[in-house]
Amino acid sequence: MRSMVLAALAAVAFTGAARAEVVETGAQGFRLKSVVQIEAPPARVYQAIGEIGRWWDGAHSYSGKAENITLPLQANACWCETIPGGGSVRHGVVVLAWPEQGMIRADAALGPLQDEGVNGALFFRMKPKDGGTELTITYNVGGARDFVLKAAPQVDGVLTGGWARLKRYVETGKP
Repeated sequence: MRSMVLAALAAVAFTGAARAEVVETGAQGFRLKSVVQIEAPPARVYQAIGEIGRWWDGAHSYSGKAENITLPLQANACWCETIPGGGSVRHGVVVLAWPEQGMIRADAALGPLQDEGVNGALFFRMKPKDGGTELTITYNVGGARDFVLKAAPQVDGVLTGGWARLKRYVETGKP
């Protein structure tokens, strides 16, 4: 099982243009942080996060198609994906959606982390900066076993790639 999780995480590793880092690793978890400058107002960035099916990389989905992923920006909304043949997966649940403050938070044990029974908190914070938006994203994972902690850089790579696609989507209309 350990090698399967590490292999899956390594297989989806992708580096992007955002400033990102593994901020902290501890006995049972890790914290990732990315900061992305986007040339658009915070309200547009907020809206675009909810359009995840238009910018996420389908290679990092269960169905292979990003358009099968939805993320309604309201509390208790399911960040879900439909899978051909009648299946589905819940990537997370929105716990905070506050457009006026530029904040979105989801409980989300993403991808192969679901198999590990970890808790994950993904937080988006948008602030106006230099005529655009500074988007700060943190992902806190707790309850992880040792070998999952070693995969934090790979998880960071996948997410950083996603944030780079979000930036391109907002700025150009294409991920």
